[in-house]
Amino acid sequence: MSKMSSPYGSTVPYGEPSWYRGDHNSPYYHQTHREWRDRCRKFVESEVIPYVKDWEEAKKIPTDVYQKLYRAGLTPCVVGERGFEFVDSSVAPKPEDYDVFHELILLDELSRCGSGGVVGGLIVGYSIGLTPVMNFAHPSVRDRVVPACLRGDKFISLAITEPQTGSDVASIRATAKLSADGKHYIVNGEKKWITNGIFSDYFTTAVRTGPEGMNGISVLLIPKGPGVTVRQMDCQGVWSSGTTFVEFNDVKVPVENMLGKENEGFKVIMYNFNHERWGFVVQAVRFSRLLYEVSFKYAQKRKTFGKTLIEHPLIRWKLAEMARQIEGAHAWMESLTHQLCTMPPKQAVLMLGGPLALCKAHCTKMFEYCAREASQIFGGNAYTRSGLGEVVERLYRDVRALAIPGGSEEIMLDLAVRQANAQYKMAIAGRL
Repeated sequence: MSKMSSPYGSTVPYGEPSWYRGDHNSPYYHQTHREWRDRCRKFVESEVIPYVKDWEEAKKIPTDVYQKLYRAGLTPCVVGERGFEFVDSSVAPKPEDYDVFHELILLDELSRCGSGGVVGGLIVGYSIGLTPVMNFAHPSVRDRVVPACLRGDKFISLAITEPQTGSDVASIRATAKLSADGKHYIVNGEKKWITNGIFSDYFTTAVRTGPEGMNGISVLLIPKGPGVTVRQMDCQGVWSSGTTFVEFNDVKVPVENMLGKENEGFKVIMYNFNHERWGFVVQAVRFSRLLYEVSFKYAQKRKTFGKTLIEHPLIRWKLAEMARQIEGAHAWMESLTHQLCTMPPKQAVLMLGGPLALCKAHCTKMFEYCAREASQIFGGNAYTRSGLGEVVERLYRDVRALAIPGGSEEIMLDLAVRQANAQYKMAIAGRL
């Protein structure tokens, strides 16, 4: 069990995770995590938070920020422990006793910036687009693409969703047909709502190479080149994440760019879904905590009817409801993170899909609740894109960008119960 330490970060009660507060023990965190937290916070405070508004309004993060993220030694963590194998250890040393909690800390600290667009723009391409390349690409492709992306020299995105196909991945329509000489796939189709797509050099793309259904899907790494057209979309929120409409018109892709085996792409896609949904959980919890924190501080200063807001029982109730949900969600998130640390990957894919789906739905609902309550506490100040309520206004617009991608709340809840039902039937049959 880790020892207690000095309080860290915000002085607002419940404004930081319990292990930051100095008066709480935790079985999950140790000195290596504290040192990593310090490295992450230093980068976010100096290189991210001061520029969030500018990046969001410009709908783009400057290219050099990704290189700074790498030089700070943070980027490899986004794709897991293996990421450190592809970078210069003198620039990006792996934390001692690395585990998934290091990635949790990085994503949690980045989310303190209060922008789903900035978080998505900085790391989503790595976490969901590059991870399949690292795990399933031919070594010659992997060893060329992964280091270049982690250094911030190249960019990548995951391209699965289509105009007519979202959570129903098995119904994708984009096609990849083998050329007559057998050296290339010819890709045609459209992808929509692709995070980071507007500035991507590579697209980790789900295509149909076989019959209808999941058994006809493959995943190709498609370089940006002739036949690839991108158009940035004008969305409600997450402006700086580069949400994009992508068209493929007779794009030639080398057969070596197949990730995994032909017609077995569904396995590649499913392999990373738990990781993607876990990432949304971490963001939703910290965004909710940030909304609570700024609301608590605002309630100390704003006066109505001769009293500060914090003196009104109704406002205290709102803050208590936010804190209650956040603390419970954080504990659940840590429990699932511990399972990701200790459970074999193949077992985790099978056993944690349902719990992570439930947790994602729970946390995005909580995020929406906290955004609404913070908006109510801030009143008119939460309706403007600058000033006291800027972060509240921005995060309220970002809610749907966490609630829908990676599986909508309805899909997540249904998935969780379907998996629970399947496990129950296996248990009573004596096979579990």
